[in-house]
Amino acid sequence: MTKALETNDADEFCEDCGYEPELKRTLNGFQVFAISFASLSVAVGIFATYDDVLRDSGPVGIWLFPIVAIGQILVALVYAQFAARIPLSGSSYAWASLLVSPKVGWAFGWLAVISALATPVTIDNALASQCLMPLLGMEPNETTARVITVIVLLIQAVLAIAATRIVGWVNSLSVGVELGILLVIGVALTVAVLVTGHGSPANLFSRGITEGNPNFFVIGGGLMAASIMGLSTLVGFETASNMAEEAKNPTRTVPRAIIGSVTAASLLGMLFVIVLTVSITDMGKVSNSESPVAEIMNQRFGPGFERPLLAAITLAFFGAALVSMVSGARYIYAMSRDGRFPGYKVMRRVNPRTRTPIPATLLVLIVGVVLMALMPGDALLQLILAGAIVTLLPYLMTIILYMVTRHKLDRTAGGFDLGRLEWPVAIGALVWVVIALFIVIATSPTPAPIVLAFGLSAAGGLYFVYMWKFNRKVLEQAPGDPDTLEEVEQS
Repeated sequence: MTKALETNDADEFCEDCGYEPELKRTLNGFQVFAISFASLSVAVGIFATYDDVLRDSGPVGIWLFPIVAIGQILVALVYAQFAARIPLSGSSYAWASLLVSPKVGWAFGWLAVISALATPVTIDNALASQCLMPLLGMEPNETTARVITVIVLLIQAVLAIAATRIVGWVNSLSVGVELGILLVIGVALTVAVLVTGHGSPANLFSRGITEGNPNFFVIGGGLMAASIMGLSTLVGFETASNMAEEAKNPTRTVPRAIIGSVTAASLLGMLFVIVLTVSITDMGKVSNSESPVAEIMNQRFGPGFERPLLAAITLAFFGAALVSMVSGARYIYAMSRDGRFPGYKVMRRVNPRTRTPIPATLLVLIVGVVLMALMPGDALLQLILAGAIVTLLPYLMTIILYMVTRHKLDRTAGGFDLGRLEWPVAIGALVWVVIALFIVIATSPTPAPIVLAFGLSAAGGLYFVYMWKFNRKVLEQAPGDPDTLEEVEQS
């Protein structure tokens, strides 16, 4: 059974699995937490989807957020079980490859790559349309938002290539700013409501502009659609496990980062939307605004507060997208070093000076540019929904993987362990993810996100068939010592 490894054994475990430790191990515990928290990014998720909640269900839809939070915490606990015992880049791809077979691992990896490729461009498009354009006084325009998105992606690619340490610094700064935003806005709005007495707790249970909507309670209707705020905010915690080969003492710092980040994001996010909702004075104007959080601040404090807020939120968005780009590149790198990704001979290269996977990072950039060029209609909402689908599918598969292979994970003293709660947690997580997948698919306003998600999955299937026919050995043989897990099991 695989045991929780100490820091000085992490590189040795990596070598036993057939991988030369090429990535630089520079991330401390807070930086790993910051990466996970930034991937979740409370401010990013709420700023990008609060307008959808108000238009789909009215303010009452915010109460779906804690339901989503409970489900996502259960999923995070399952991921922590794996992360404490198999500290390899690639996350669920590496776990499935080692515990079951390379063929099964490949399916995990492909879906993880799709999700990782869609995330940075989604966040950057929200940055452009929800923050940067209002900050610069630009009128809403889909084409302009797409151009700005591409420019931001280019800047992030340069930083991601430069060094992981730089990413850690930028991300720590953005997380600090994000926490400051939540604290400042929350306290400021609370004080304003208490001092003026112009708060409305009744908003918390109001249907707002959706009052009288006959499709409010139907399957796929307005209330169900409001769950998108939680489903787009409380995902991405697995990024911490994907950075395991760059984290110090990964078997301890990574599980703590996963659980701590999703728990903190859940609590802060719920408190934040409650304060926002109570502070609304003009429901119609806020609900129809492209940036409702900024509009609430404008109503309460005037335009002078709005611009600093948008500037700070822009930095938070930037950090979250940067982390997502780095994570996506690590998934591509992890699959490529095993020879299981298109163009793997190029994609597995790590620059000896920066010790970062430059070709893999550039691929994330290229995919983002292509999506901005070809995605029809409202790019942001479609990317959010498509991303939710391809994120939830790996969650579902990882939970099933845990239920099937849990007997191979040792209960070592000092390592994270669910103990007797493992079955209730795993079953609860499984039920939740199935429900969440149904919600996302049922509430999609157009078939485009579904077609995109399942189309890319099918494209991966074609490449799998190609490997099976022309390069089958990479699907049948894992690198490294085939008895690695057996040796750990006997130790």
